[in-house]
Amino acid sequence: MNRIPYVTKAEYRGGYRIRVTFDDESQKTVDFRRYLKGPVFEPLKDVKYFQRFFLDGWTVAWPNGADIAPEELYASVDVGTERGAA
Repeated sequence: MNRIPYVTKAEYRGGYRIRVTFDDESQKTVDFRRYLKGPVFEPLKDVKYFQRFFLDGWTVAWPNGADIAPEELYASVDVGTERGAA
């Protein structure tokens, strides 16, 4: 990859999963549990707080300043469509 992708859309999919769309129109559902380590991510372990994510112009972020680099999300494994999802 020659450039850094950025997130253009994010939709909550239950638990710690968010469906992200990138500027190249690719999409994937990311399970964020693997990122919930360290002090800045501690508040995100509360699912209600986790759901307060927003787009900061480049990636998914939270009110406490936590975020995940967009290139990390782009490279992450797509956990696919959850069973029973509407």
